[in-house]
Amino acid sequence: MRFQLAERVKRLPPYLFAELERIINEKRQQGVNLISLSIGDPDLPPPPFVLEALREESSNPKNHNYSFSQGEPFFREAVAEWYKARFKVDLDPRREVIALIGSKEGIANFSRAFINPGDRVLVPDPAYPVYANGSTLLSDGIPVLMPLLEENNFKPDLDSLDLNGIKMVFLNYPNNPTGSIISKDELKAIIDLAREKNVIVCYDNAYSEITFDGYKAPSILEVDGAMDVAIEFHSCSKTFNMTGDRIGFAVGNSELIDGLVKVKSQIDSGPPVYIQKVAAKALQSYSINGEPPEYIRWVNRVYAERRDALLRGLRSIGLEAKKPLATFYVWARCGGSSIEFASKLLDAGVIVAPGIGFGKYGEGYVRFSITQPKELIEEACERIRRVMAH
Repeated sequence: MRFQLAERVKRLPPYLFAELERIINEKRQQGVNLISLSIGDPDLPPPPFVLEALREESSNPKNHNYSFSQGEPFFREAVAEWYKARFKVDLDPRREVIALIGSKEGIANFSRAFINPGDRVLVPDPAYPVYANGSTLLSDGIPVLMPLLEENNFKPDLDSLDLNGIKMVFLNYPNNPTGSIISKDELKAIIDLAREKNVIVCYDNAYSEITFDGYKAPSILEVDGAMDVAIEFHSCSKTFNMTGDRIGFAVGNSELIDGLVKVKSQIDSGPPVYIQKVAAKALQSYSINGEPPEYIRWVNRVYAERRDALLRGLRSIGLEAKKPLATFYVWARCGGSSIEFASKLLDAGVIVAPGIGFGKYGEGYVRFSITQPKELIEEACERIRRVMAH
């Protein structure tokens, strides 16, 4: 028998990270000693207070019942309290907060609530592929590319930003894959335009807590008028090194949150109750003034040290890369085909993410992840130096 995939699935390009996972597993089965600087999965453990809470909450039988599609009230209240402390943003936990099974799930399902077939969605390029693929294409929308170019510090060109005929726009800062950041003034200009054109703004803020050199990332909801048109997606994955626990949240305009609730109520029953209890305790580890716990400050010191080691190594080889103030990525110029460059490094036992996997404007770059110990990063640079010499 033969079965035909739906047309919307046929339109999907190959998913870069699934292919990288396949290559990694294949090479390791062959006994190849690999250093993977490709996928952004933190190697550092969750904080001890998260592991302790997980032991406690998962052992409570009452925490294994269904949750609500919008999430447990206590979790939504913890999110609202965190936003108040961290960003000075007031949220109604009943109407402006929803729990997610990771922010990736929320981003994908959100378009199902608001995108009709043929609706045009402005997606950044290069970018996390889920905006264009898992969210837009799988909702029968049409992705419209918004170039993020190096001459604009990988931010939208506000002078030429055109929202005419656009239903929704995705933004992500601190940015994956480029590590770029954006100012509140620049966000305000986008919000003003979105309000004028009645465009939904989806802001992925998953990396707001991974920052260096005194930089603190904003929430788009700090911008006047953002609550009229914006929804912000966040996650405990990167902040607390809980990627596999699949717990995130979205906040913002109540109509946008309600639309996402309507979709999720048909699909899932919310994250596990015990994970929501653990995540609530994690968020509550921030001070009343919004300062992170020592654990997060330690993680950022480790990442900063690794970032600097990687930049030293790359520059000594002759690869151009700007010093990022946030995320655990370094976006480096490779010149020419990013697939060919990544394949060359693979021969040396180093895995990086080719820029073309993040979109057409990612060609000529590769993304390095610093989610490996400093010693392995230095060893990877030495391997790259050897392979580049031939």
